[in-house]
Amino acid sequence: MIEFSHVSKVYKGVKALDEVSFTVGPGSITGFLGPNGAGKSTAMRVLVGLCRATSGSATVLGRPYAELDRPGFQVGTLLDAAAQHPGRTGREILTLGAMTLGLPRSRVDEVLDLVGLSGKESRRTVGGYSLGMRQRLGIGHALLGRPAVLVLDEPANGLDPQGVQWMRGLLRGLSDAGCSVLLSSHLLHEVERVADRIVMIGRGRVLAQGTVEELSRGRGLERTFLDLTAHADRSAA
Repeated sequence: MIEFSHVSKVYKGVKALDEVSFTVGPGSITGFLGPNGAGKSTAMRVLVGLCRATSGSATVLGRPYAELDRPGFQVGTLLDAAAQHPGRTGREILTLGAMTLGLPRSRVDEVLDLVGLSGKESRRTVGGYSLGMRQRLGIGHALLGRPAVLVLDEPANGLDPQGVQWMRGLLRGLSDAGCSVLLSSHLLHEVERVADRIVMIGRGRVLAQGTVEELSRGRGLERTFLDLTAHADRSAA
């Protein structure tokens, strides 16, 4: 479970997050939806302890990330697929992750198969990977410890249509098994096809949240999203 409670973050006088509150329950996928610069990545960085909230709290499984006993087995994260070492092979990156967690080498083969990277692809250096391959590798790294919570920032970037369909099926299978998934995107049509709930954010503020069905009523989900983000931009002007 993930919980944001009145989280605000101020950078040099600029409020990147403004009283953000929402939860992600077990066995569910929450789409964190907003345009680039809306505050999605900042919220995720606060959640996993990479930056400190100015006020409020963000917890995973009832505790701040820094207080988790074995975070690699409890929370899987993908915040930047391009951050992987370009001189290492995909297999080496996963092997180092498995060694850090004390996992057997066999887990690397399981994960490579799970994310659809062939033996030949896994032996290539990451510097020669496409963005889609880096995304698959990053998702695999997040899954090494079989975590109960997944935090994924724009994981569909660079995936081809087949890859996007694969990712939807993977996340749905994980959530059906009880995993809590927080998935950020700026693409409405990707989020609504996989998420159980949606949290819309703009200019650091939660603009609306609810199930896809709830947010689709009346004007429809796309119209609601466009109207709310436009309103947020006018209010900040």
